[in-house]
Amino acid sequence: MDNSQLLELFQTRGLIDASLTEEIFGEIENSGKTVPELLADFGIIQHRDDVWPVIASELGANTVNLKNWTPPKALLELVPAGTARLHGALPVNFDDQGLHIALVDPLNPQTIENLRFTLGREIIVVVAPDYLVEAKINECYGGEGSAMQDILGQLDIDASAINAANIEAEANSAPIVRYVDLVLYQAIKEKASDIHFEPFEKDFKIRYRVDGALYEMAPPPIHLALPIISRIKVMANLNIAERRIPQDGRIVKQIGEKQVDMRVSTLPTHHGESVVLRVLDRSSVNLSLENLGLPPEIYEYIGDTIEKPNGIFIVTGPTGAGKTTTLYAGLRRINTIDAKLLTAEDPVEYDIDGIIQIPINEAIGLDFPRVLRAFLRQDPDRIMIGEMRDKDTATIAIQASLTGHLVLSTLHTNDSAGAVTRLIDMGCEPFLVAASLEGVLAQRLVRTICKDCISPYEPSEAILNQLGVSPHELGDKQFYTGAGCDACGQSGYRGRAGLYELLNISEPIRELITNRAPTVVIKQKAIELGMTTLREDGLRNIYMGKTTIEEVLKYT
Repeated sequence: MDNSQLLELFQTRGLIDASLTEEIFGEIENSGKTVPELLADFGIIQHRDDVWPVIASELGANTVNLKNWTPPKALLELVPAGTARLHGALPVNFDDQGLHIALVDPLNPQTIENLRFTLGREIIVVVAPDYLVEAKINECYGGEGSAMQDILGQLDIDASAINAANIEAEANSAPIVRYVDLVLYQAIKEKASDIHFEPFEKDFKIRYRVDGALYEMAPPPIHLALPIISRIKVMANLNIAERRIPQDGRIVKQIGEKQVDMRVSTLPTHHGESVVLRVLDRSSVNLSLENLGLPPEIYEYIGDTIEKPNGIFIVTGPTGAGKTTTLYAGLRRINTIDAKLLTAEDPVEYDIDGIIQIPINEAIGLDFPRVLRAFLRQDPDRIMIGEMRDKDTATIAIQASLTGHLVLSTLHTNDSAGAVTRLIDMGCEPFLVAASLEGVLAQRLVRTICKDCISPYEPSEAILNQLGVSPHELGDKQFYTGAGCDACGQSGYRGRAGLYELLNISEPIRELITNRAPTVVIKQKAIELGMTTLREDGLRNIYMGKTTIEEVLKYT
């Protein structure tokens, strides 16, 4: 629903004044929350769903409870699937007065006129929460695949008619709005982490990343690229007229009963703007150390290390390896009333109660070193640094740890021993690194085999050789793969699990660091002292039937 319409309604009914309306508009920009949530935050209503009785009262309409209600088939047939999806309209009753319809956006009078014209009946609006209406439409009118085709069939926008003057009108037209909503709904239902909109010379691709792999949706016609991308920019409060420079924004959308945060990035390309939406899954920030699936010895080590009064603990791995999730889980463990926690992140992706979080903004000179210097004057107990990128950041982190603070951070290195030499290569003194570093955890995420279609198989000798395993050593060990089924979209994988390699900085390792020993020597010594490498942890997961040889070879 349109924010200004909803706030105007509350203002005309005397429930809020003009200054509060302005304040709420400002909060929408800053917090990314919806108007109903902010009205609840300001105490105007008790719960976000309390806006619907107010809307019903304004429209002189009745409210309906859709939670456990299923419409009869004869009623659904009165509104064709394409019309229901296009206008966000759900038929709930039919009597002498006319057709009673619940709308996703009941405040849009144009929708009611369009339905009267299309259906040739008198329309009586009833009111229910928009997310419930949306969910019922998807439930009653079949899967998203057919919905996409229905809406694409109604997207009869003439390519030659699209120009800079009318692009905003096209971006806000009902078919484009419904189509983009449906793409987001389908991607999020599939648990996508990123959604890509990519214009090329002859086609317009929409792909989404699930468990680290990209899948393609049925593509819309190429001439719809501009209105679809403009629609996303409108939702993210970006400048739709500016297509020459990259832009960043944020979308907060109610999808089903879940509120989803999406970080939006646009990039000008030769054939138009490429847009990527990063889905920020709030459930991952609520993970505890217990739920990460850590091996027992690593779980205990992390639990002990994050309780230490000082030192540095580093999690390392490539982008998308779950480093931040591991650190957040650790922070949740130590986020108690008797500890002051500060984080410096670029950007702050999730809000955590009880932790002071600072977004890095290099455009105004607020970089990691400057924030960290300010941190040390804020009397912290524990500090989290989003990433150690340069010598200044690493040096201040070491100083902080040596003056009695626990520092958690991430680094981009291939393995745990590589993190030590990376710090020294940055220009940190080896004896200071040895004195301050407590441990380094290297991690990867591998796709897990779908439980519904898991089946045993016999790998070839060539594959086993790649894995570094001799067929004679195997004994009765069994290998598994996913055959592919509807539950996993025929991929054979569903969900992900971590592979871990923990370098405990014990006295022999500290001695090697002080003597500037190369990565290989440090790694070899750690293995002698009992360290499990990423590859060995991968083998453990293969033998447990969690993942496949291909996944372990790909990531280790």
